[in-house]
Amino acid sequence: MKALLTSLLLISATILLTQQSVAQERTTDRLWASPNASVAQTIGLTEIYLTYGRPSVNNREIFGGLVPLNEVWRTGANESTAIVFSDDVLLEGQPVPEGTYSLYSIPGTDEWTIIINNKLSWGTQYDEAEDFLRVTVEPQESHHVEQMMIYFEDVSEESGHLIIHWDNVKVPIRIEIAS
Repeated sequence: MKALLTSLLLISATILLTQQSVAQERTTDRLWASPNASVAQTIGLTEIYLTYGRPSVNNREIFGGLVPLNEVWRTGANESTAIVFSDDVLLEGQPVPEGTYSLYSIPGTDEWTIIINNKLSWGTQYDEAEDFLRVTVEPQESHHVEQMMIYFEDVSEESGHLIIHWDNVKVPIRIEIAS
């Protein structure tokens, strides 16, 4: 009887531990919905590095739906998008000192406001008082991109365009090396 009771206790403990370990199993389901990404580009001798979350369209209306127009957006998913400049640059002709910033935007139909902010934060903890610079750019209609992408185009020794591309919208931001 004692052996049977000990066996039952061991079996019960094994089942309980197995169920608990399954319940605590880490998965990538949430992360995969908006996986993290990074991109780096050298312009002249200046290194530019971005990290961001890549949300998917997933059959949703994006600009004017999931991402409201004329409101601050973290320009990606999860944490705020981080941008690092190894040297001073000009963003749409405006000076930005070397350093680490967050990149926010205010999407609009005919223009976007690009915000360089001094504070890195999770999600929507945006603080307008920490804005370093705001510039406006014109969005372009483009081919469909399911997962948001940030990349560079037209790179030379003096300049390049940082591109925010998601759904059918492409937003070029001119970056130049400061003299």
